[in-house]
Amino acid sequence: MPTSPRTLGRVSTPGPLVDFMVSLAEAPKGGKVLEPACAHAPFLRAFREAHGTGYRFHALEVDPLVFDPPPWAEAHLEDFLLWEPGTAFHLILGNPPYGALGAGARFSPERRRLYRERFATWHGRYNLYGAFLEKGVRLLEAGGMLVYVVPAGWMVLEEFRKLRAFLSREGETEVYYLGRAFPGVKVVAAVVRFRKGGRGLRLYDAEGLRFGAPPPNGPLQPALLLEDPAWRGEPIRFPHPQALEMERKGVPLGALFHIHFAARSPQVRAHPLTRTAPGPGLVPVLTGRNLRPGEIDYETPYSGLYFPKEAVGLLKPFYATPHLVVANTRHYRVVAAWDGRAYPWREEFHLLPKAGVGVDGDALVAHLNSPEVQAYYRGLYREMVPHLTRWMLERVPLPKDMAPDPNPFA
Repeated sequence: MPTSPRTLGRVSTPGPLVDFMVSLAEAPKGGKVLEPACAHAPFLRAFREAHGTGYRFHALEVDPLVFDPPPWAEAHLEDFLLWEPGTAFHLILGNPPYGALGAGARFSPERRRLYRERFATWHGRYNLYGAFLEKGVRLLEAGGMLVYVVPAGWMVLEEFRKLRAFLSREGETEVYYLGRAFPGVKVVAAVVRFRKGGRGLRLYDAEGLRFGAPPPNGPLQPALLLEDPAWRGEPIRFPHPQALEMERKGVPLGALFHIHFAARSPQVRAHPLTRTAPGPGLVPVLTGRNLRPGEIDYETPYSGLYFPKEAVGLLKPFYATPHLVVANTRHYRVVAAWDGRAYPWREEFHLLPKAGVGVDGDALVAHLNSPEVQAYYRGLYREMVPHLTRWMLERVPLPKDMAPDPNPFA
């Protein structure tokens, strides 16, 4: 098998998932139907089998090694993100490639520059599938439909803020959360069904659907969880009643704490005081592996880096003050501990109380590691992303009686 599908971010789609997406797809008879990044065009083949031959089919692929279009489709050997077809489509469906430009997807600097210049939704460490969504929407006829399966991270991640706002302006968005629908692949996925024109958001729970053997009691149907006609691109969360009640009754963590992110590995390594061997006055630079619920391992040098204990404020000023540390990546959990020794860190969130805020440190750490907060986190976000974002952390609720002390962490 050629290696190009992996380097181009391709993930093959299970046949039952293709059929599910085709069941959501609509196009008028005689309409133009496009599958971008199609390889052997499984979506066009399934759509034709389900809906018949009365359509104008277009198959597009950038990689000649995998391009195997059906003879009844118009073939385009093109880069979809740079393609200018001169026409619009009634239906665009498929499984776009996944991958950040700097991680896994192999593109020349010139092509990366062109991508960034062409897409208004490009933001931060963007991902190819976000650009495929924008391009697809722009190529739709008025009233046309797009059906893609993509990673679920766009629903909440900051780098997709512009994309969510774009979708909210351009039409009506439906999201079918699938969970882990790709066997053997660490992709938590969602199907996006978008209609150009109209407004609003609908969120469906399709995680119970099994895209393999049929369920014993007959086919399952996605459950409508959320309908928001006024959606303007805000992060999309599950409307978990207990979690939302916790937020309503509590105080958001971001209202009480300044939330900082630690120095990243390149910054730590580049600092002139960083050392790669222990020595007098040096302490290990801590990582997420040193952080456990309610405790910190100060001894194990997982990072392989050391820094003068008395100079930690030169790396990041907030390191010099004892403070709360919350893990950035703990695979769908909130993990917190109190760094009473004020050590240097590589990554993770670091929280310092705002002026005049008093919080019982032990109670706070116990609360953040509690089963109630873990249930809150999973209730709102399930497994959309494997890491905690600043936006999520800011909203973690604390009980209102947890901040009475004017001298926090004394």
